[in-house]
Amino acid sequence: MSVTILGISAFYHDSAAALIRDGQIVAAAQEERFTRKKHDPGFPACAVNYCLSEAGLSLGQVDHVVFYDKPLVKFERLLETYLSYAPNGFRSFLSAMPVWLKEKLYLKRLLKQEMTALSGLKGADLPPLRFTEHHQSHAASAFYPSPFERAAVLCLDGVGEWATTTAWLGDGASLTPQWEIDFPHSLGLLYSAFTYYTGFKVNSGEYKLMGLAPYGEPKYTDLIYDNLLDLKADGTFRLEMSYFNYATGLTMTNDRFAKLFGAPARTPETPLAQREMDIAASIQAVTEEVVMRLGKTVHKEMGVKNLCLAGGVALNCVSNGKLLRNGPFDNIWIQPAAGDAGGALGAALAIWHQMLEQPRTVVENDAMQGSYLGPREADDEIETYLKSVNAVYTKLDDDKLMPELARLLAEENVLGWLQGRMEFGPRSLGGRSILGDPRSPAMQSVMNLKIKYRESFRPFAPSVLAEKVSDWFELDADSPYMLLVAPVAEALRIPMSEEDAARFGIDKLKQVRSKIPAITHVDYSARVQTVHADKNPRYHALLTAFEAESGCPVLVNTSFNVRGEPIVCTAEDAYRCFMRTEMDYLVLENYLLAKPDQPVWEKDDSWQDEFELD
Repeated sequence: MSVTILGISAFYHDSAAALIRDGQIVAAAQEERFTRKKHDPGFPACAVNYCLSEAGLSLGQVDHVVFYDKPLVKFERLLETYLSYAPNGFRSFLSAMPVWLKEKLYLKRLLKQEMTALSGLKGADLPPLRFTEHHQSHAASAFYPSPFERAAVLCLDGVGEWATTTAWLGDGASLTPQWEIDFPHSLGLLYSAFTYYTGFKVNSGEYKLMGLAPYGEPKYTDLIYDNLLDLKADGTFRLEMSYFNYATGLTMTNDRFAKLFGAPARTPETPLAQREMDIAASIQAVTEEVVMRLGKTVHKEMGVKNLCLAGGVALNCVSNGKLLRNGPFDNIWIQPAAGDAGGALGAALAIWHQMLEQPRTVVENDAMQGSYLGPREADDEIETYLKSVNAVYTKLDDDKLMPELARLLAEENVLGWLQGRMEFGPRSLGGRSILGDPRSPAMQSVMNLKIKYRESFRPFAPSVLAEKVSDWFELDADSPYMLLVAPVAEALRIPMSEEDAARFGIDKLKQVRSKIPAITHVDYSARVQTVHADKNPRYHALLTAFEAESGCPVLVNTSFNVRGEPIVCTAEDAYRCFMRTEMDYLVLENYLLAKPDQPVWEKDDSWQDEFELD
């Protein structure tokens, strides 16, 4: 008889649900995509309903529900931390305790209440509720869907219950913990402290810090090593907590930290100075060094050639790329939903393989199905919506649509693109994307300022036909989830003049660095997505048509949203985003819409207040 397991992550950030049947992933989605509230931490009622509908089940037909975290252990850590730092942190203690005493401490009861509200079931009629440990969920999400029979697993994040860094050995269906580093010593929280200090938002602005780093010089690395971080040769570390406020305070860093770096934390949305760029470069260099040392250590200890990564730090694709190029492993696989959302999937897989002791079948490439695990819009749903807003559209079969889209892209039009199932994880991978021509020198600034409404320095990623990746990038591995950064191929680079070489900071943006300038970052790098015909045939077909039109098998691919908004889910989300921005065309499955043909959209910039800045 079939066994279904529903995994849930919730109540901290990036709530999500995932459903597996007999160990196979059926569906997974983040709550933010449905509620339109970025990083939504609430109970993922919409995501749970979606997963159940995708599987054709009611909640009463689910065999196990599992939560990705052990709240009582986390509460123990909070209490111990406050007691060890007392009387410091009393204000933070007073603000945290009511939430815990009202909700989080009684999470089992709260989860059952939410499931009752969802299904009408009560008490013994509800599926049994299980709990996994936070890093166990991360490790399971990394290893079990990976294409490896045997691998080392590294999980690095802010903090789970106690653990911030864990090493595991995955072998067949077994996943065995090896060692851990505990709170408050955390690479994720160290990186987030610098995110906060440079004026970006913790738990969402870390991408910006990584993107800002190539504009600076790592001038502060010695200052970090000498004062903040005691890094051992094996990659293990301790933080000097007198500079940080996160253990007991309401901010990440304190006055002593500010004094060390010579100024208070940057106020969000104020101009960026060279100093912030140099600080970003410095903490990025330190992060890469820690990850490299940890990678070498687990390789030496476990004697395996494969590595799996999960946890928020695993989304640092620059660090991942360096570990792949310069580290000891033959192969690296990174969970595409590496953050807390992926914990929902990992928790479900942990119950299947560890508690129920079920065997594991290794899937070639991986078992994530390209991470296209979310809902799909049916043709009749799209057409019904378009008619309801009097949208003007043409419906074309793929054999006519793909060449037409290739022509439009080659003319430097920007396309919104919605097709197939929605992606699970923080990256758009050709299901919910905004696309452009990478050969256009103007494309980066156009997309940043007129479409995404975000900072001009932020780089864009390329999608490339998997079979052509090594012609365009210094990468000979698959990167289907846009989690590896690699250099643009030497032959495509444009040498710098003396004047260009002398530029610094944001001025570096003005230089055309390669024949695909829109996706070439200031250090000649790119966050590569390889597109595979078996995982996303329509997106592969579009890239093939664009190559036939332009000679270039690469497209700019950025997430289909504006700054502060979650990635679009439905045709309605996509049309609204299309009409509010300066996108030129919209593709909804086989429906093509041109901006000038649409009915007048009420120009109202108050919509920008809907989304809190990230």
